[in-house]
Amino acid sequence: MNENPPDPAPALAVSGASFSYGRGPALEDITFELRPGEAVALIGPNGSGKSTLLKGVLGLVPRVSGTVTVLGQSAAPAGSVGYVPQTEDIDPHFPITLEQVVMMGRYRSLGWLRLPSRRDRDAVAHALETVGLGPLAKSRFGQLSGGQQKRGLLARAVVSGPRLLLLDEPFNGLDQENRDALIGTIDRLKAGGLAVLVSTHDLELARAVCEEVLLLNGSQVAFGPRDEVLTLDNVQRTFQDVGVEMDEHTVVVPGHEGH
Repeated sequence: MNENPPDPAPALAVSGASFSYGRGPALEDITFELRPGEAVALIGPNGSGKSTLLKGVLGLVPRVSGTVTVLGQSAAPAGSVGYVPQTEDIDPHFPITLEQVVMMGRYRSLGWLRLPSRRDRDAVAHALETVGLGPLAKSRFGQLSGGQQKRGLLARAVVSGPRLLLLDEPFNGLDQENRDALIGTIDRLKAGGLAVLVSTHDLELARAVCEEVLLLNGSQVAFGPRDEVLTLDNVQRTFQDVGVEMDEHTVVVPGHEGH
């Protein structure tokens, strides 16, 4: 008798999916699964389709073939997906606190006309503690460091309890302190059962937080367990026009800045 519990159902399943902005496919033939409590890294050069895939999962880029299911449904259930884009247009001079920015993530359930309840405020406090920013709740958002702002936007994305989290280049521009804090945050979120799909050009960080890797260059190059996929041959096939170096711990793509 097999006493091992069955694998959990995928939080995200993509099969043969292609996405287009209307002038031919921007990303073709993608197939992978992401399960609760795990993270998949999207890795590829500029223009490889990483952001396109994230937006395709959200339904913001048309899918022209294949299937995408979130929690077993063809359209993501309301509130089930959190998303942190590469850039966020929050005026640094606008007088809004970190706590208020995170509360924006409750508006779907809160509504625009109802005042936050104790439950909403507790959820915001918990989200800020999760990302390590609880003591800065009353600080003006625009006066926080870039890394703290990114962690605040992550808190906003998770404050309503999504089951799938999409992160687009969250490590860009972070100093070591904020990189370490973000890694710890992602680990805590995964431990709570959240599934994470993260676009990154930082392969060392992909090794730190992701169990599996999806290599992209306009189409799928490889997908599977991190240490099996991040080989010199696979990375060279992904980053075709730049030099690649690799040692036993990490892969380095000199001069590459991912988007």
